Amino acid sequence: MTTLHGPLLYVRSRALPLTLAALTATAAFAVWAATRLDAYVDPDRRVPVVALAPLLASAVIGTSLYSASDELDRTAVRPWWPRRLTQLAVLTALAALLVTPAVLGRAEVFGPPAVLRNTLGCTGVTAAAAVVLGARASWLPAFGYVTAVYLGFHGAHGRAATVWAWPVQPGSQPGAWAAALTAFALGAAGYAVRGARPEGPRG
Repeated sequence: MTTLHGPLLYVRSRALPLTLAALTATAAFAVWAATRLDAYVDPDRRVPVVALAPLLASAVIGTSLYSASDELDRTAVRPWWPRRLTQLAVLTALAALLVTPAVLGRAEVFGPPAVLRNTLGCTGVTAAAAVVLGARASWLPAFGYVTAVYLGFHGAHGRAATVWAWPVQPGSQPGAWAAALTAFALGAAGYAVRGARPEGPRG
């Protein structure tokens, strides 16, 4: 019982049950939205789901990065970075797994690889923002960037576009993967080491 007390307390303090429920709801919405796009006619119609579903999932993950006991975290005997990194990695993997059914098939275009890449990239940006802005506002930079790219990428071509417009690229683009993986690596490392920026008590 004592062995389970620590992990259970951590789960409750990060509101992880609510986070899991919100991720499930996000995935269900993505599946529903995908069925309305007639993507079998043109795989490019999946772009809204491929770009926006991981964005919404990363926003949900961002809310769980809040710490209600920042002072206790800083003075704990055991280092917190393994728990933070595990939490972020597990939630990111779960989000990608849940959203993938919305885009099964045609993996080389806008299928599961693109969803996985965007989930990694968006979550990385969100985690980095949590370090700088706090968990409550962590969704803002990713939301602003992905929305701007989604609305403005039409007509953008060339190798550079595959990097800066990574959220709307097909799953096989190396430049898009490099950008997303870099964002996740930097965001995850920053959050694991520093944690989210302290905020006032909720509610």
